[in-house]
Amino acid sequence: MSATHATSDEVLIGRIAQGDRLAMQVLYGRHHVRVFRFSLRLVRNESIAEDLISEVFLDVWRQAGKFEGRSAVSTWLLAITRFKALSALRKRKDAELDDETAAAIEDTSDNPEVTVAKKDTSNALRNCLTALSPEHREIVDLVYYHEKSVEEVAEIVGIPENTVKTRLFYARKKLAELLKAAGIERGWP
Repeated sequence: MSATHATSDEVLIGRIAQGDRLAMQVLYGRHHVRVFRFSLRLVRNESIAEDLISEVFLDVWRQAGKFEGRSAVSTWLLAITRFKALSALRKRKDAELDDETAAAIEDTSDNPEVTVAKKDTSNALRNCLTALSPEHREIVDLVYYHEKSVEEVAEIVGIPENTVKTRLFYARKKLAELLKAAGIERGWP
């Protein structure tokens, strides 16, 4: 397995099903950050999100042989993550789904003026995202932060594709209104 970057996720899942630990390490390396960020946005607690990473990849190790390939591996991982995060939230009596989201948006610009402008825009965007309903925030998170298609989002969330499209439409519309009210007319600087 010298060409780890050329190995597809589906091939890795097949190897994991056969007990290949190196394949598991490669899959983990590719997806653990995405799984962590997604779970963190859902549970809003770093230690719980870190625990969820372990649970998700333990499930992958145990269930790799049952992966049918009807969706992308990353979609399967996020669906497992979502299920585990929602289960964790149900266990936490003090957790509410509609608190602030969009934890940290990393900014690596070299230009200080652009960095400050992006940070202000980022803060405004985060504040506007918190005003969306949990259902709309979840769709926006999956589509824009995790670059999932409408079909993949429908599978992860367990709703029809048309419902995803409708939620995305209304989320964008509401977000545009909120951003305009915050003084942000268009995109990033």
